[in-house]
Amino acid sequence: MNPYSYPAVEPYFNLRLKETTKSWLRYVVDFPIAKPTRYYKESNIARGELFRPREGHTGPLAILIHGWGDDSVIPCKLLAKALAKRGVASFILYLVFHSSRMPEAMRGKGLHLSPEEWFEGYQTSVIDIRQIVDWATSRGEINKEQIAVIGISLGGIIAAISMGVDKRISAGVFLVTGGNFENPAWLKEKRDSHKEAEHSEAQERYAQYFAEVAEKGVENVTPSKKSYLTDPLTFASYLRKRPVMMINALWDESISRQATLDFWEACGKPAIRWFPATHTTIWLWYPFIRRKITNFLTSAFGIERRESI
Repeated sequence: MNPYSYPAVEPYFNLRLKETTKSWLRYVVDFPIAKPTRYYKESNIARGELFRPREGHTGPLAILIHGWGDDSVIPCKLLAKALAKRGVASFILYLVFHSSRMPEAMRGKGLHLSPEEWFEGYQTSVIDIRQIVDWATSRGEINKEQIAVIGISLGGIIAAISMGVDKRISAGVFLVTGGNFENPAWLKEKRDSHKEAEHSEAQERYAQYFAEVAEKGVENVTPSKKSYLTDPLTFASYLRKRPVMMINALWDESISRQATLDFWEACGKPAIRWFPATHTTIWLWYPFIRRKITNFLTSAFGIERRESI
């Protein structure tokens, strides 16, 4: 079962130039999604922003995916401008969890969406990213062999799944992200012996599923829980030996250290950097994070080094 497959459609992306500087051009973008939603029709038009370097040569593309809500779009825009100075175009996707696409009914629920709504949100987001890849591979100014995803928090989870199911994405950066939702480290309720037994059994079931996916492929294994298909750990075996970097917070109150380490180990222990921060204060380290990301992509894509920014 692969919920992230979608019907082949001709990419139709509507780009409108909104801003020009000496380093980059900024466009607002919208496109119809390939797999219309069942719950909220207002989300059937995807939205985003494209930052293109002023230089006209063919270069890489980074797809930037924010977390829940709107706040983490700010570092996405800062990164997009910085990457443009390195010759890397950036497409900032506004998820269905962003206010520009989020229907009023969903906005009122906040994080308390139903399991079906969460699942469709993940499904739509991953397919949106795959459609951006479809569009990018048809563009002469984008090197189709140099497409990366950069995801923050919830966006990191979505980015990891996207890279796992789409081999055209050749590099990934996952910020304040983890995996293995079956791990008790994700759970907030008070622990007792009865719960311990339940958690242990759940971990064993998921471990068996994860091992079967690594051996047979996700489309050939039926999950006992639908939520397995929205856990980045399920897709971690597809990320091994591919260019991946993780950036995490030492005192993250949202993503536990164990969840991060579970995902990191399952990915084959890629490069990881820990910052002394919480889930949100990690952006106080933005200049260092920006440098880590730009240097990572420079190395992964063989981009000529330029003056530090």
